[in-house]
Amino acid sequence: MKRIAQDIKSGQFSSLYLLYGEEAYLRRQYRDNLRKALVAEEDTMNCSVYSGKDINVGEVVDLAGTMPFFAERRVIIVENSGWFKSGNEQIAALVKALPDTTCMIFVEEEIDKRNKLYKAVTANGYAALCEMQDETTLKKWVMGLLKKENKTITPDALNLLLDKTGTSMENIRREVEKLVCYKYYEEGITAADVEELCIVQIQNQIFDMVEAVAQKKQKQALKLYYNLIALKEAPMKILALIARQFNMLLQVKEMKSKGYQESEIARQTGLNPYFLKKKYIPQAAQFKVRQLEAALRTCVAAEENVKTGRMPDILSVELIIVSLSGQNKKERAI
Repeated sequence: MKRIAQDIKSGQFSSLYLLYGEEAYLRRQYRDNLRKALVAEEDTMNCSVYSGKDINVGEVVDLAGTMPFFAERRVIIVENSGWFKSGNEQIAALVKALPDTTCMIFVEEEIDKRNKLYKAVTANGYAALCEMQDETTLKKWVMGLLKKENKTITPDALNLLLDKTGTSMENIRREVEKLVCYKYYEEGITAADVEELCIVQIQNQIFDMVEAVAQKKQKQALKLYYNLIALKEAPMKILALIARQFNMLLQVKEMKSKGYQESEIARQTGLNPYFLKKKYIPQAAQFKVRQLEAALRTCVAAEENVKTGRMPDILSVELIIVSLSGQNKKERAI
């Protein structure tokens, strides 16, 4: 991503950019920065944006070959097309022979590096991975955001903020804005402010629910579940997230038992190293492998019961929590 900042600073641009990865905030930020640098904000004639799976490929190809109107270049932005997974021969051929007066910016969450289009873009342009940031980077970023507003934050408040928001930069940005407004007349932000104001993201609530299950705190686990229902979260979405959590814990536990380094576990699971070390490894240690496998089977059976109409969705998830949090706790985890 440093390359993009350098291109913008120097004014020497590639004709092709691909912004990809799971960190949506960075994808949008670099897309917008490139757009502002490449074409005037009010110039809608020379900047076209296409989004979604149903983009008219022929229109994009024709537009790419059209000279800009009283401007240095024509900019075409293509977002969430899926072409970097499904493939697109026409676009792959286009990017290999793109006119000097046209710049294309592709923005995708997921790609397949074996894809011909990906190979064509990287051979003729620049691809930037927008990945989830580590703890140190996020903390520096938050402190930078607050510094611009003449605010400070205590170390414990900063740790609590990340615990509540997760690693999504967009979530963090929203919560930081709330804190800045809340402490408008004061400089320092404390852990009490974060506790009072910031929202715990659903994935973190799922984590806390599974933690309560592991510790056999049935009332606490059910309370968290009812809170999510009160917030209008769909029971089947909650079930899917619970299943995902148990699946992640199973992967972490198995790799840990095989002697994998934390960096390799993070790479293979896609987990943020900060949360892997702080949350996932300790939580996985509270379960046996067979308990995690049984939990996954229970989630699959619950989903089937709901889909076949044998059980209401809310009750189905509730029974999962009750059964898993009521198991025998005497055995030590392996």
